[in-house]
Amino acid sequence: MLNTISEFHSEWGDAVWQAVLETLQMVGIALFISVLIGLPLGILLVLTRPGKNLENKYVYGLLNLLINVVRSIPFIILLFFILPFTKLVVGTTMGVAGVMVPLVVYTAPYIARLMENSLLEVDRGVLEAYEAMGIKSKDIIWNVMIREASPSIVLGLTIATIGLIGATAMAGLVGAGGLGDLGYRYGHLRYVEEVMYVTVFLLIILVQGIQTLGNVVARTLKKD
Repeated sequence: MLNTISEFHSEWGDAVWQAVLETLQMVGIALFISVLIGLPLGILLVLTRPGKNLENKYVYGLLNLLINVVRSIPFIILLFFILPFTKLVVGTTMGVAGVMVPLVVYTAPYIARLMENSLLEVDRGVLEAYEAMGIKSKDIIWNVMIREASPSIVLGLTIATIGLIGATAMAGLVGAGGLGDLGYRYGHLRYVEEVMYVTVFLLIILVQGIQTLGNVVARTLKKD
């Protein structure tokens, strides 16, 4: 058993480590950009929906439709569908850089919807109390709504991150790198079963770790 592990590490250790780093890089960068896009979109969806402060049926309808359309497309189809756009933006469709655009396009609308749901959970009575005190809408958004919804937002981002990990694994089909690419090229195409098992095991560990961390942070915020 120990000899087998040692042999696997000698032959595949560097490749597996590189794949882990590429996966973390893709998830980290894509999540950061998606939050920068998705959070404002989620806030805008809440503010422009019927009955809200900045009610605008045209803006809300357009955003709602756009988000629903993008979310209805499976990632693997989206990945190939926007290849020309990806090439235009980053100059390549291969490697970590080549998959970043589809990852953001796939994840940002999902985060926007999660943020919308989280913000809508905030008690309306709390918001009305702050509005009655004459506090500006922008201050209520950042200092009240997001603060009150922070545990739910963290859980939503946890779900989005796990979905993003799954998307990076599928991106291995176009040579994006990461654990998905390693498992597909060697575990599936070349029938190296050990690589497939290790890839799946590492993805499970990664997902479990992120879910646990998200739960802990959400519980901490809820207590505060």
